[in-house]
Amino acid sequence: MRCTVVDRRGFERAQRKWAGLLGEPGFRGQGGGWSRSREGVAHVFGFWESRALYDSFMARSHDRLAAAQIGTYRDLRVRLFEKMHDVKVGFEPRFSDADVLRVAHMRVKPDRVENFTLMQEKVWNPAMAGSPGMLRGVFGQAPGDEFVVLSMWDSAAEHGKYRVERIERLGLRAQTAADVAALAGDVIRVEPGWTV
Repeated sequence: MRCTVVDRRGFERAQRKWAGLLGEPGFRGQGGGWSRSREGVAHVFGFWESRALYDSFMARSHDRLAAAQIGTYRDLRVRLFEKMHDVKVGFEPRFSDADVLRVAHMRVKPDRVENFTLMQEKVWNPAMAGSPGMLRGVFGQAPGDEFVVLSMWDSAAEHGKYRVERIERLGLRAQTAADVAALAGDVIRVEPGWTV
């Protein structure tokens, strides 16, 4: 979920009410924070055991929890992705040890999906997993040709080193320019009070 916040204090106060997710069947974890490059943009990432349990929550409890944030944001975008694999071993939706998150959202050319997913597994994931400061991550796909990579880092400095030292070289090796039709991303400063 990404939105532009128009009432920061109200949004943050209401964000803490999402602690009501605890005990929801299938809920695994939630966290997020503020964009480091776009003023007022908030990102929140939620994790569920299955689409069926998520849909059940949406039908039963979502509106009650969301009511407190009405009017505090605009331009809400929600995207659902199915986990394909971990980036590093044993992904857990835990945010308490992360300082920054990096999200990359890609639309892949339909005839390049197979190569893209293979390069994610063989090139990008090992490079991120071996980077100092990278805690864990997840690679997911929406129906069709839309993908997301979420990585968690113990510090902005370590994430910055990874970006400077490796992105261009890895992109050439993985043929990313040939695979990706559109790429958007952000670096997010984790807000501990948003973690559920």
